Amino acid sequence: MAQIFHRSTNTLSRVSIFGAAFFVAGSLWLLAAINRSGYVTGQGVHREQPVQFSHKHHAGELGIDCRYCHTSVDVSSFAGIPPTKTCMNCHSQIWAQSPYLEPVRASWRDDRSIRWIRVNDLPDFVYFNHSVHVHKGVGCASCHGRVDKMNQLYQAVSLQMEWCLDCHRHPENQVRPREHVFDMEWTPPGDQRTLGLELVKAYDIHPRVDCDTCHR
Repeated sequence: MAQIFHRSTNTLSRVSIFGAAFFVAGSLWLLAAINRSGYVTGQGVHREQPVQFSHKHHAGELGIDCRYCHTSVDVSSFAGIPPTKTCMNCHSQIWAQSPYLEPVRASWRDDRSIRWIRVNDLPDFVYFNHSVHVHKGVGCASCHGRVDKMNQLYQAVSLQMEWCLDCHRHPENQVRPREHVFDMEWTPPGDQRTLGLELVKAYDIHPRVDCDTCHR
């Protein structure tokens, strides 16, 4: 019987099958890379705010404690956006006529809140409690980065689920003494893991990784 297909057909078939497999694998890898990029997560993207507020100047150079502006960070689930009155406590006397601060003065005069742009913004289907993490010894810099060095605030980490889970599975890599939670310049005196394991035991840290911990 005469051969119907050319002998090269087998080779072409193998090349096509393996080529398709590599194409699918490459496409999945590319999608995963895009999903982890700052374009999707917002990591490293500077946000333009209605007022040119510098965390580097206020938290870094002036040494203002995080809790002066974010008053509820250690007592509630939400860190809190500072009201205009907090700004005016200082700026009714300091830089009181600066054109850069006119939006602040207008907010004070008109009794209208400044529409700040959220930088670290979790989806509505994610539950996160600031006070729990603060009391368990998770430092501000662990999630927000060195805001005391940021002129224009940006999201320092991906905030993706895998990032959260990594910390929940290995809390010893992030926890610090409670008295240093708000200290941006704190570094462990020795090995972070050794200290972290001690603090995990001392603070009775048992982070959960089941779905309804964050998705309620």
